[in-house]
Amino acid sequence: MAFRCRNKESRLELDLQSEEEEDIEAPFIEKDDKNSPEPSPNQDMTTCSQHYFGSTEDGFSISIIENMKEEYGLFVWPSSIILAEYIWQQKTRFSRVNVVELGAGTSLPGLVAAKVGADVTLTDDLNRSEVLDNMRRVCNINNLQCRVMGLTWGVWDAPIFDLRPNIIIGADVLYDTSAFDILFATVTFLLEKCPDSVFITTYHNRSGHHLIEFLMDKWCLKCTKLLDGFSFMPSNKTSKLSGNIQLAEIILDPGKS
Repeated sequence: MAFRCRNKESRLELDLQSEEEEDIEAPFIEKDDKNSPEPSPNQDMTTCSQHYFGSTEDGFSISIIENMKEEYGLFVWPSSIILAEYIWQQKTRFSRVNVVELGAGTSLPGLVAAKVGADVTLTDDLNRSEVLDNMRRVCNINNLQCRVMGLTWGVWDAPIFDLRPNIIIGADVLYDTSAFDILFATVTFLLEKCPDSVFITTYHNRSGHHLIEFLMDKWCLKCTKLLDGFSFMPSNKTSKLSGNIQLAEIILDPGKS
């Protein structure tokens, strides 16, 4: 299949809602309005979006294959764009470190990390072969050497024992309350593999206002930074995004572990 690319301390409160209850906001995708017929239900809805970081002198672009007919794992969500921008702005911090992206989906943040010099492992649910295949494709079209690995949260298969990330990243992985506990179990396991490691995540506040201090306590974690996701975004990018998105940095709590 050919793909055409178009230019285009804090108390951590997460607003969560189960997939059955939430209204999922469609991601922003730049579209070419010329000769764009209305898609039929059976039409292949694969497209390629282009994402720019920095200036033309010192920046780069990342091409992402998206499929609007597949599950949410093949969309570029606003949380992913915000996390990717944060990684670009913190590029010195990400250079020459081991990075694992959880629930990578279209993998934009992980690809940006690889572009700025990180050794990146992209992961998603082992049972989602179409997402894992897409991750390999986007690595190829961006000429990036990332490891792609099936990793199901809460399942301790052999490959996870080889991971020793300095930084764990995850965009919009805090969306389904039924998976929340196993996500934090996985994060804690990975944080324990490498001293001074950190989990950096962006999440979209949704209705519900569920506090998660009890789970942070359970897994001996603490939040060291909490930012409004739009506070560091360039104005030309914020104009294309919407929602209430936050960025959190989470570490093991040495006083509890």
